[in-house]
Amino acid sequence: MEFNNVYENAKRAESYSKLQFPGTYYLAYRDIPGLLLKHVKGRKAIDFGCGTGRSTRFLQKYGFDTIGIDISEEMITKAKEIDPIGDYRLIKNNNFEQLEKNYFDLVFSGFAFDNIPNTANRIQILKELGSLINNNSRIVLLESTPEIYIYEWLSFSTKNFPENRKAKSGDKVKIVMTDVEDKRPVEDIIWFDEDYLDLFSKSDMLLIDTRKPLAKPEEPYQWINETKIAPWVIYVFKKLS
Repeated sequence: MEFNNVYENAKRAESYSKLQFPGTYYLAYRDIPGLLLKHVKGRKAIDFGCGTGRSTRFLQKYGFDTIGIDISEEMITKAKEIDPIGDYRLIKNNNFEQLEKNYFDLVFSGFAFDNIPNTANRIQILKELGSLINNNSRIVLLESTPEIYIYEWLSFSTKNFPENRKAKSGDKVKIVMTDVEDKRPVEDIIWFDEDYLDLFSKSDMLLIDTRKPLAKPEEPYQWINETKIAPWVIYVFKKLS
């Protein structure tokens, strides 16, 4: 399957760089600090698929000494413009040699695996990321649920893509981000819970926590489906000894 990462684009990077944590995105990150406090002991972190640095700066806010890495030169360029003193690095061809092995306490990834096709490719990347941490460290994946590509949300729309409902594991799906200026559809890869569990097993990882955050009616947003259907899933896992 041919798949082009839409984020390797200067216009998209410029639009995405202005995005903070509105609406449905608030829900994605709301529970992350508590999970990090519960599961992560050290402060040395990697933000895999950092984009323009939003999640990197989020981790820095909570005390993590974070290196942001991404395959998109356009995104890394914007990240450095926004945060000149931050550490942002371009990673190509799944080559992590510039990063120290068995060194980091946390690998965080927000939505990056939504844009990685091919199970074998995912396994290779996750194993490479696993080589950066020790047996006491944690990997946290924040990803989209299959449901996000079917329903309407405060920050996303899928009504123009009814074909998403028939998508099978590994298929391309489309979604529109309504909180950014660039309203061109984003093309993602749909993955289900069983795919992630299989990925962790084949990558010699042990799942230790899972969350599917639901919105609360009292939160200051005009939720659409977020109070009853989870648009996000958070996986916390570690390397098998």
